[in-house]
Amino acid sequence: MKPLTIAVPKGRIIKTLAPLFERAGLDTAALFADDRRLIRESADGRYRFLLLKPDDVPTYVEYGTADLGVSGRDTLLERKYDLYQPLDLEVGRCRMVVATVAGALIPELPRIATKFARIAREHFASKGVQAEVIYVQGSVELAPLVGLADAIVDLVESGATLRENNLVETETICSISSVLVANRSLFKLRHAEIAPLIQKLRAAVAGASDSPHTLEL
Repeated sequence: MKPLTIAVPKGRIIKTLAPLFERAGLDTAALFADDRRLIRESADGRYRFLLLKPDDVPTYVEYGTADLGVSGRDTLLERKYDLYQPLDLEVGRCRMVVATVAGALIPELPRIATKFARIAREHFASKGVQAEVIYVQGSVELAPLVGLADAIVDLVESGATLRENNLVETETICSISSVLVANRSLFKLRHAEIAPLIQKLRAAVAGASDSPHTLEL
């Protein structure tokens, strides 16, 4: 039988996902092999893992190269992929916020620095505010400190980076976590294989939520 292909984001989130996968009965040993292979297969041959950059996971699933994948909700909201999202895995939890320099006021026609241009634009538009969105890839906290922007839209976990740069949250746009995504066509074609796995993962998520050591990034 053809293995189910799961697109997994490379990096530290693998260490967070692995216990969840293991609770659901997946053999994850291949994910931790000490080599540079980007395609890994479980020892039982039931699953094939594609190790990808986080932003690329939804693309591989949408085009059917992978049956399933794990993606941050921020990426899904920003790019509007046509994917089925059957389960919130409740890991990698953080929040999308608007932040500015402590004590500063955001003007009526603000300039907003962010890598999440769509999310920022839609958020301010929903409030009737026509914001100028400036795309920046990294070190977004710098933008309001040097006058590039009036505020930022960014992901925040603990808020420590904001505080260290004299920035404060002014509002939360939405909560973010990692989501299991599925190709819509393949979900129907391979439903007999995918549905039981989703049920096992759902039970694993519920068990993790009941644990005093909740899985987090």
